[in-house]
Amino acid sequence: MSAPPPAPGTPAAELTLDGLLAFAAENKGSDLFLKSGGPPTYKSLGKIVQAPFGVMTEADVERLAYTHVSADQRSQFTQQLELNLSFTVGEITRVRQNVYFQRGTVASTCRLIPLRVKSLDELGIESRAIRNLTDVHNGLVLVTGPTGSGKSTTLAAMIDHINSTRSVNIITIEDPVEYVHPDKMGIVSQREVGIDTTSFEEALKQVLRQTPDVILIGELRDLNTMNVALTAAETGHLVFATLHTSSAAETLDRISNMYQPHERTMLYQRLGIGLRGVVSQKLLKRADESGRIVAMEIMVATPTISKQLDDGRSDDIYAAIRQDGQEDYWGMCTMNQSLHKLASEGIITDEDAMLNAGNIAELKQMLRHTANSNMAEAA
Repeated sequence: MSAPPPAPGTPAAELTLDGLLAFAAENKGSDLFLKSGGPPTYKSLGKIVQAPFGVMTEADVERLAYTHVSADQRSQFTQQLELNLSFTVGEITRVRQNVYFQRGTVASTCRLIPLRVKSLDELGIESRAIRNLTDVHNGLVLVTGPTGSGKSTTLAAMIDHINSTRSVNIITIEDPVEYVHPDKMGIVSQREVGIDTTSFEEALKQVLRQTPDVILIGELRDLNTMNVALTAAETGHLVFATLHTSSAAETLDRISNMYQPHERTMLYQRLGIGLRGVVSQKLLKRADESGRIVAMEIMVATPTISKQLDDGRSDDIYAAIRQDGQEDYWGMCTMNQSLHKLASEGIITDEDAMLNAGNIAELKQMLRHTANSNMAEAA
């Protein structure tokens, strides 16, 4: 059982973390923030909202933040000043918590994660390119975007689709474990850094000995992780991973910058062979404020793009994605094409589309062309 949501006006000393998380979930919150000197706050539809409770002292925040922290984790936090953990609040929500210090005091952020993994259909992801990326049997698939863009949710849906349709061994390495995957047609082993393994690096050293068919790496943090991911993709495994980048081109630049200049020719050749696709996404508020919708740039490693990678011509990739988005053959699209479609259908506002554009001038021209076409049809 979890604590019920607290009543408005509840003093900070009477608040519980589980109760606050239940309150945030009840109010469509995606994140809960705890910091001394103010009331708890949460994020709903991308906006920070003050919860109607008392102001928290340093002691209040420590008590709340340490609710699900074990003695070993608290010792780790004391030494490293940073801590990630995950837990479940009854039948309400799963939580990814980060505990940290700010201005010498404990603070915490809790990300609310649905207990049930939503399918691609439920998420409104209709792209056949995304589905095709779950059907390949080897190679590297990257899902990228800024913090809070829904990368974990998209990846969870893709892993769930594979788990539901193929008899495979799936191993995830996460910090911490977010979505929990039950065994379905496949089997899923989820390893949490700090609990099930000492580090990403150590887990990746061992992962190929665990005979996986599919590997999920929570984040490509460094050169060693990138090399293991590429090696696994080249040796017959399907590897999913995330990066904090906003486009396919930026993703390739970030990967390239992990390597020394003399190593990049070989890197691009490896990517030309092993990379299957890059999905870059952003979460935007719906025009009717009923929720949020994902906008996606999707790059599929078509023969043309694989050849561009092999030749090291990453600057030409955006044009290839844009051209395919116009012809709709492989299912690719640029972020601007995705934003333009959502704005043209009235799902998001033109203003929000412009705020999230990769190339503002290009999107402005696209929206103007659509507006002129609509006016001509109306006349």
